Amino acid sequence: MSMGIQAIPYFSLPLKFFRELLENAERSLNDMFVRTYGTLYMQNSEVFQDLFTELKRYYTGGNVNLEEMLNDFWARLLERMFQLINPQYHFTEDYLECVSKYTDQLKPFGDVPRKLKVQVTRAFIAARTFVQGLTVGREVANRVSKVSPTPGCIRALMKMLYCPYCRGLPTVKPCNNYCLNVMKGCLANQADLDTEWNLFIDAMLLVAERLEGPFNIESVMDPIDVKISEAIMNMQENSMQVSAKVFQGCGQPKPAPALRSSRSVPENFNTRFRPYNPEERPTTAAGTSLDRLRTIWRTMQHGVTDIKEKLKLSKKFWSTFPYTICKDERVTAGPLNEEDCWNGHTKARYLPEIMNDGLTNQINNPEVDVDITRPDTFIRQQIMALRVMTNKLKNAYNGNDVNFQDTSDETSGSGSGSGCTDDICPTEFDFITTEAPPVDSDRREVEASATQPGRSLQMLLIVFISLVLQRQWR
Repeated sequence: MSMGIQAIPYFSLPLKFFRELLENAERSLNDMFVRTYGTLYMQNSEVFQDLFTELKRYYTGGNVNLEEMLNDFWARLLERMFQLINPQYHFTEDYLECVSKYTDQLKPFGDVPRKLKVQVTRAFIAARTFVQGLTVGREVANRVSKVSPTPGCIRALMKMLYCPYCRGLPTVKPCNNYCLNVMKGCLANQADLDTEWNLFIDAMLLVAERLEGPFNIESVMDPIDVKISEAIMNMQENSMQVSAKVFQGCGQPKPAPALRSSRSVPENFNTRFRPYNPEERPTTAAGTSLDRLRTIWRTMQHGVTDIKEKLKLSKKFWSTFPYTICKDERVTAGPLNEEDCWNGHTKARYLPEIMNDGLTNQINNPEVDVDITRPDTFIRQQIMALRVMTNKLKNAYNGNDVNFQDTSDETSGSGSGSGCTDDICPTEFDFITTEAPPVDSDRREVEASATQPGRSLQMLLIVFISLVLQRQWR
């Protein structure tokens, strides 16, 4: 009995772009390091492969703590490089664990890890949260459009749309203000979404600005291979000082077997990265060049701008919903025709005042019987879903990680969270998979005894809502 809502355009584009951007960055790093280090890199390539695997898993909703993951990457890289620059020694697992503890203290990679951590976390948090926000916004609109009208609403709609025929006035359309009171009564619970919806839209716009500016993910990922190479060069240049301090803190390691100790450091790790030349950066596989990737990025930026404009237009959407429906010339006589219209009783001006928005303001609605003591629980769930998402967006705007439900069996995300506990605030996973609640007993009684016009009116209201939402989100 309900109609779906068209998907937001460009929704899949950010996901496609970020995945391709990560894959391109990984291939670029792999090609660069194979040319530079050859076998030494290939023997340790899983350290870098794991980095990109975790970045992809994070963006697609995985339970990944970005800061911990990046710290682990640099610690593992230090362990591997420390062995390569000191081949004359044998290192146990316990000794290498001690080495990794000196990552922050010795800063063997210079300031690259700190800068990259800030850039990566901010960009990925903003990107993932923005896409999740688009999903939640669309799901809220989609599910609210499926909420069945109350018995009082059906009766009011029947009176507004069918009674003119009974009075011999088939060509007379309802008065605009009459329609407004009917719709404000029918959509009383939906109007209560407005406050939280507006806060959600404001937060989405702020994160979108971050994506276009300081949290631009392309500016982080495109040169990541060069940044990591810079870190490795820092380690090479400071290898003697780093080794001496590690030996002082962790103890003198045991000499390696004679065969290995005879190999000198230059024979194992004597190459350095050449100066960065943009023309030497590799193209992606299957003919997908960096130029094509940047074309996708420009398209995505245009998409973000387009989405921003639609988000701005959706401010105060729910409180203006009745006005959007009633100004439709197919529904009413229009605001300029106040005399020759159906006022619920005859062809004349509609005199009652227009009700304010929201459930509590319908206590004296002259057209719709509204029980203000029984808020629609499903609508309240959508309000809570928006509130949770808004908190996440605010955290993302400030560069703080947020909780996301993993798509696997994991039950909790990572990071600073949204200020809600699992038993109080629903996760977006729970929200998205929640079906509309069954109609209550009084609605079932009405539907059981309703005439065909009653069912048609119910469908008509849902069609109105769906059409308006389609125009809003398409």
